[in-house]
This record gives sequence, C-alpha cells and structure tokens, in this order.
Amino acid sequence: MKEAKVIKRYQNRKLYDTHESSYVTLDEIAKMIRAGEEIRVIDNKTKNDITAATLTQLLYESERKAKTQPSVNLLKTIIRSGDGSFSGFIQDKMKTELATIEAEAATAATISTPAMSPTAMGAASMMNQ
Repeated sequence: MKEAKVIKRYQNRKLYDTHESSYVTLDEIAKMIRAGEEIRVIDNKTKNDITAATLTQLLYESERKAKTQPSVNLLKTIIRSGDGSFSGFIQDKMKTELATIEAEAATAATISTPAMSPTAMGAASMMNQ
C-alpha cells in the first residue's frame, strides 16, 4: 500500500507538505486527492490527525466557490437527519438504500423461482422418463 503523504497544519492555518517541503493550499490538496494520492493531515502542535476536518473544510470551500449551491431544503434535511452531520445523513441514507436493495433482491429471487403448477410438474416428470 502506498504511504500517505503527510501534511502538517500549523496554528496560523498554513498547510505544509512534508514530502515536497513546501506550503500547499486546500486546492492543491484537492488536486493530490483527485490524482489518487493518499494524504494525512496532522496538527503540528497536538500531533492529532485532522485529515477528516481538513477534507470537510475543503468540501465546504468547494461548495462556497461553486456556481450552483445545494438547495436549502436539502441542507435542512441533512441537518434534521441522524446527528445533524453530513456523514450521519449519508450513513442513514446508505442504511435505507441497502435495506431497499436487499428487499428487492429477496423479492426478485422469489419471483424468479415460481412454484410449478401440477400440470407443469406432470409435464416435467414425463420429460425425465
């Protein structure tokens, strides 16, 4: 597995790529991720892994710059569901979708193997003789 590139975040909010020995922006981190690079963001003072928070910030900044904004109703739905977080909303939706897919698969399996009528069973047994 490819080793994650370590990005340090300093108190002044600057991000430092330890592999390239240079400061980077959120846009540059987004490009790294799109290119398939693994990254890990570490708070330089506490040494805590803040990758998720940094990627959330990246998404927020991307939405802020986007030409179209998510609908207010969608945002309200996200806040109202689960724990009010986007990840909670996605997890709730995934559970619902998975349950729907499993139910559809069970229904499809039942429909694709229907019980044979007595006439069809008789014809099948005649063919096997």
